Amino acid sequence: MLLGITLVLSLLFLSSLRNKRKENTSSDSGNLFLNLSYQNLLKATDGFSSTNLIGMGNFGSVYEGIFYQGRHMIAIKVLNLLCHGASKSFMAKCEALQNIRHQNIVKVLTSCSSIDYEGNDFKALVYEFMANGNLDEWLHPTLRIGETLEEPRNLSLLQRLDIAIDVANALNYLHHHCHTPIIHCDLKPSNVLLDDEMVGHVGDFGLARLLFNATQDYSIHQASSIGIRGTIGYTPLGIC
Repeated sequence: MLLGITLVLSLLFLSSLRNKRKENTSSDSGNLFLNLSYQNLLKATDGFSSTNLIGMGNFGSVYEGIFYQGRHMIAIKVLNLLCHGASKSFMAKCEALQNIRHQNIVKVLTSCSSIDYEGNDFKALVYEFMANGNLDEWLHPTLRIGETLEEPRNLSLLQRLDIAIDVANALNYLHHHCHTPIIHCDLKPSNVLLDDEMVGHVGDFGLARLLFNATQDYSIHQASSIGIRGTIGYTPLGIC
């Protein structure tokens, strides 16, 4: 029993060191991306080509992009504005993420609200790139057409525990340490992203609910905090 408690405490200590090291060594490259245009994003993704497509969500598609002669990798979520609720999702994400600063939450580098070359509205969010994809891909690996899996992608028990602690740290920050508490409302493995050191980052705040206190004007934010939230019928069982 004592050995088990010691092991857990040691893991918690190592995890805190890992997160602290990541926080201290991460470069603040956000200023490089403050004024990205539709043209910049088009070029970075090779015209939003299918080869750069790395994911699809409820309201849009995610592409990887390369900036500044290959020195910076980014992830670009392009919203499908024909989808009902996409514009509200865009506004909810911008509102929820504008003041968030935490090592276990995916950093939004900038947003882009513009017009494409055909005169259509264009909205996108630019995120820091997560080299190891999302947790769901590790828990339930699948092959795409034409792909071969050379080595199975497995998570050790220690890695699973580390990621669970990362997610718990993110939720604790959102619930108790934000100026306006935030409830994610759609936490699942596909919304937990992993960086090059396998540190977990919570992302996708399109369904987030902001908890305003009595002194704040709730009425103007009502659209972002009503209705059914989350993935219906979803029961995640895979982290531990």
